[in-house]
Amino acid sequence: MISISDLPAVNATLNGSSALLLVAGYILIRQRRVTAHKVCMGSAFATSTLFLICYLTYHYHIGSKPFPGQGWVRPLYFSILISHTVLAVSILPLALTTLYRAWRAQFDRHVKIARWTLPIWLYVSVTGVVIYWMLYQL
Repeated sequence: MISISDLPAVNATLNGSSALLLVAGYILIRQRRVTAHKVCMGSAFATSTLFLICYLTYHYHIGSKPFPGQGWVRPLYFSILISHTVLAVSILPLALTTLYRAWRAQFDRHVKIARWTLPIWLYVSVTGVVIYWMLYQL
């Protein structure tokens, strides 16, 4: 059984999985494998949604963990954390809009916003893993 204290590692795994699914989805659409692309992107959204649920659960029960690092790594950590947090706030409406446009077969509009959504979502997913590593593994 997973305990509350296990959730940071679960969250990092979910973020990493989301990043891999996003990359796979991008590669698949470039290969014109539309159905496989849809599966990957839907799975990335589901994985990110599960991450958000676990993240909120953890922080509701535990709160924040102060960054233990000192020296040059401290400003690096906070730079990554701030950019991650600001962009993470933008991802939910961007992802929902992108998915909605695909669902409604508005592919020209879908592609226009997906060009912004993908790199931001990928950055947020990857930096989520980096933040976990810096916060819990250093």
